[in-house]
Amino acid sequence: MRKWVAVSLVAGGAMAAEAAPNKSLSAGEQPGAVTQEGQDEGYQLASATSLRPVARPAALQQAAVEQAAAEVSFKDWITEFKDRAGAQGISTPVLDSAFDGVRYDPDVIRRDRNQSEFTKTIWDYLDSAASDLRVKNGKAALRDQQARLDQIEAKYGVEKEIVVAIWGLESSFGTFRGKMDVIRSLATLAFDGRRGAFFEGQLIAALKILQAGDVAARKMTGSWAGAMGHTQFIPTSYLDYAVDFTGDGKRDIWSDNPADALASTAAYLKQFGWVKGQPWGVEVTLPKGFDYTLADRDIEKSPSDWAALGIKGHDGRTVKDHGPASILLPAGSEGAAFMIFHNFAVLERYNTADAYVIGVGHLADRIMGGSPIKANWPRGDRALTLSEREEMQERLTSAGFDTDGIDGKIGPKTIGAVRAYQVANGLTPDGYASLHLLQRLR
Repeated sequence: MRKWVAVSLVAGGAMAAEAAPNKSLSAGEQPGAVTQEGQDEGYQLASATSLRPVARPAALQQAAVEQAAAEVSFKDWITEFKDRAGAQGISTPVLDSAFDGVRYDPDVIRRDRNQSEFTKTIWDYLDSAASDLRVKNGKAALRDQQARLDQIEAKYGVEKEIVVAIWGLESSFGTFRGKMDVIRSLATLAFDGRRGAFFEGQLIAALKILQAGDVAARKMTGSWAGAMGHTQFIPTSYLDYAVDFTGDGKRDIWSDNPADALASTAAYLKQFGWVKGQPWGVEVTLPKGFDYTLADRDIEKSPSDWAALGIKGHDGRTVKDHGPASILLPAGSEGAAFMIFHNFAVLERYNTADAYVIGVGHLADRIMGGSPIKANWPRGDRALTLSEREEMQERLTSAGFDTDGIDGKIGPKTIGAVRAYQVANGLTPDGYASLHLLQRLR
């Protein structure tokens, strides 16, 4: 269930994980679409006012020549791919139907190339993910699907509010499911080669879905990168986890009826160990003098043990014992702090970015009547660009704080390197990869 949506969200210290779980629904490292109710699908749109020079006639002519060449090569690639697909059991009629009229799509490649250029801070992301309008629409969606969601919760043991929150972030409760031809998009990406093997695997999975009869080729629509339906399943995850909740013989996540998609989302979370009754996390307050090196996903303590160190809920009470928990500081010492539990890691299977998981969890809490996040955020900060994130990794590594590669992803290894640098230089060791820290490294 999750997309491989197009945009990297780097929330300062919020991680877009450096290694996605094996069964993650994400094809990228960014949080989900968080469609602005009635506006854009995701954060993949640049400003309407661009400083880039307008393409000149010669450049346009060259682009046309390159596209024409790509289309010829694409046709040849399809011919070769059909042989490989046939060897994996895809029938000739299915292949012919699937590729009927399919052409190379340069717009898909443009989106793939640009997906790491645009960034959002975690607070900007959460402002949209759990906006008053989204909460209102989430409550309405919950009421509208109440009976069905109660059945899904009873069967899979996943709270209906979590399912609705994922639905809200992935497709604005079904209003932005994606209209692009999945076969065309996946074939274009597989042909392109940047992640060719991955997308060819997804294309084979999509063809298996067609062969099973769950949907017709031209009705298999989704995002530019092939995520499908109300809760944005990629094809391999669909094959492994989608369910026929309505009992009509099809696992239909594309139609206006969201039943199969919502049940499939719950089935997915159950498969990865969702614990009913356990929160994803709880916002907490930290005591003065808190040892920020303890804010580490690898360090787990019971809520009572954290309370002994001065960490409590905003009501001043010890957080209920929901099991081992870690302390998460997605924007460092100047932002909100969360005590996170096992279900946080389960949600990461849907999308590995901390901002996405917090967005889902917090939206679900708000739909249940919970309050907004109480702590302030360092709103004067901005997110680092891709080149700045890479520069930070390079400078940390050069200074002896290994980030385990230069990829522009602020994940656990990079956060650990940031924290080690902060300790060595007498700074607050909160692991927050900020612009201020980069300027200091320079």
